[in-house]
Amino acid sequence: MTQSGDPRDNALAERVNGILKDELLEQRYEHYRRARLGVVDAICIYNNHRPHSSIDMLTPNIAHQHSGELKRRWKSYYPTSKAKEVIMDG
Repeated sequence: MTQSGDPRDNALAERVNGILKDELLEQRYEHYRRARLGVVDAICIYNNHRPHSSIDMLTPNIAHQHSGELKRRWKSYYPTSKAKEVIMDG
């Protein structure tokens, strides 16, 4: 599902999908049209009304409008990609 092919990038998409399914969508829709409207409503709530602890309890839309850095409130389990200096004997 990622453009880079890095499987770690998929975790964010899975998290968003899980929140939409667990918190904002009905378990079953009787009609396709109602399901489509439910998805549109859920995404609107997710982006505009639901505060997120990982971005200082802001909504995603407000966080994107924010100038400056937000305090990082999640843990990365992967090492940062800083170049390491290698000393070669030679």
